[in-house]
This record gives sequence, structure tokens and C-alpha cells, in this order.
Amino acid sequence: MVIACWVERWSQDNDAVKRENLASHTLMDWYSCCRVVCSTILILDKKKIGRPGHTVEVDKLNETVSPTPCESKGAHSYISFPFLSPVREPLQAISDSGDEHQRRARETVLPLVQKLKQFYLFSNDIESIVPRILAELCGPELTPTQHLETQQALVKQFAEILEFTLKFDELKMTTPAIQNDFSYYRRTVTRSRMEMNGTDGWEENVNIDHQLANKMSLFYANSTPMLKVLSKATSTFVSEHKEIPLENTTETLGTMAKVCQRMLENPDLIARFRREETQLFILRVMVALIILYDHVHPVGAFVKASNVDVKGCVKVLKEQPASSSENLLNALRYTTMHLNDDNTPKQIKTLLSV
Repeated sequence: MVIACWVERWSQDNDAVKRENLASHTLMDWYSCCRVVCSTILILDKKKIGRPGHTVEVDKLNETVSPTPCESKGAHSYISFPFLSPVREPLQAISDSGDEHQRRARETVLPLVQKLKQFYLFSNDIESIVPRILAELCGPELTPTQHLETQQALVKQFAEILEFTLKFDELKMTTPAIQNDFSYYRRTVTRSRMEMNGTDGWEENVNIDHQLANKMSLFYANSTPMLKVLSKATSTFVSEHKEIPLENTTETLGTMAKVCQRMLENPDLIARFRREETQLFILRVMVALIILYDHVHPVGAFVKASNVDVKGCVKVLKEQPASSSENLLNALRYTTMHLNDDNTPKQIKTLLSV
């Protein structure tokens, strides 16, 4: 009967729904479950759209964030370079100033520095795009649930940004060569400028001036640079859009987190995933949503009155292999704002071992 009510889009005020005597939160949980199952099947069963002579229109806002998956693959490509090379070549060039070692170090570091520049510029794109997405998903003209039901393509784009953010930061924290290589690049450029009266051959290849290099250094000095940008963008959106009630934003983030949690708690649904990466995608999105909720809500995500079931989410994380969950648990431990507050339940602190 509940499924029939969902198909007909009946609210709790409908007479047929009232006869079932369901609590509002129970009805919403069932509706969310139905929506998740249908959405997941559509996502997993991807097909090309359009046909000869048929025009397919693409939403321009979605199009602006479409590079996210490509950039996410790029994060892994940094790690998949012959990994001893980014570390060994600069070290050899430092200990031996011969022309051959300097040339090899330069050839090794330049493409990596160019990639670091691309990721930094992409973080600027995230900072400008996320508020636009939230404005669409949290606008007062619809309820948060209605936004999520009618704008699923935009929700998926937002989820991909969240997943990319945590994935990039995971790789960054386990890759000290990122900062080492960029420091070597900056030192070498400075020395080259001094020797060549203010010019050098490095800038011609990567086009990084002194001001941009400083910004990149500050960006990569942070342990979780992308998450810092994402959190700042979300907080800025809340503070600058007073016309949108804060509850709209927190309820949207909380509902998305609940949907992720329900998907991960459903073994039948998980069995349908064709790739293990799909489950990791949902885990990362769920954790990112909790972190953002905690940053924008006045009392955070960990209090009992929160729209996020943090206790349930942490239990889901702890059921995963340590290789999949430990970095995400650390993100909850060290990048949230209210975990150590006095009003955070002791049970949650114990679960996260704070």
C-alpha cells in the first residue's frame, strides 16, 4: 500500500494514507527507500539517450560541473605515476647539482606541478559552483524532499563533487611527494631567476607566477584542502543567502545523508552494485554530507535533535573493511566542528573513539 501511495505521490493528508495510520517519519522513510531503489537502478543501468534527428537538451548548471569525474580520475593519475620518480629525482638533483640530474628532475617534476595547478584551479571552480547548486536544491519554492525528487540529476552532480573532494583529500594525505615536489619546484625556479636575471625556463611550461605559487602552497599545506574549500563555500552560501531558511539547507543535507545510509544498510541493494567503487562512492558522499551539515548547523550534526543519524552512519562505516572506512572515520574525527562539544552524546564520542 505504501508503494502505491508513493507512486501516486500522495502526502500524509491523503485519506488512503491516513487509513494506514503511519507516522510521518515512517512514511518519509518508506518514500525515501522507494526513491533510492528506483534511482539506483537507473544509475546502474546506464544507457545512451537521444537518437538520430533527436535533440537532447542539457541543463547548463549541470554542464558546468561535468568535469568532476574526469578530474577525480586525475587525482589517481598523480599517484599512479612511477612513484619513486617524483621523490627520487629531486633528491638526487639536490645532492648532485650536475646538469644531467637537474634535467631529469625538471622533466619529472614539471608534469606533476602542472597537475597540481589544475587541481588548485579546479578547487576555485568548486568554490564558485557549489553555492549555485545549493541555491537550486535549497530554494524556498519547494520543500527539500521535493527538490531532491524533482532535481535528481543535479543531486547526482553534487554527490560527485562531494565524492571527488574526499577522494582527493584521501590521496593527498597519503602522498607527501605532492608538497615535496612543489617545494623543490619553487626553490629551483627562484634560483633559476637569480641566475638568469629574473627569467627562467620553468614558467614557460607551467605558467605559474609568484602570486599563484603562494596560493598553491597555502592550499596544499592544508591536510584536507578540497574539503576546506567545500566547507567554506557551503558556509558562505548559508551566510549570504538569508532569503533561504537555514533549515532548508540542513534538511537537504540531512535527507541526502539519510538516503545514503539507507542504501548502505540494504544488503539486497548493495548486491546489485556491479563495482565495489559504487559502494565507496556512497560512503564518501555520506561522510561529506555529515561534515557539511556539522559546519553549517548552529549546534552541529552530533546532537540528538540532528536530522542526521550519525550513530547509524558510523556503525555502517565500521562494518566496512578498514581500507575503505578508516580515512572516512578520520574525516569525521578531525574535520568536523562540534564532535568535541559538551552536548555531543558520549556514545557517539565512544564510537569515534574521541
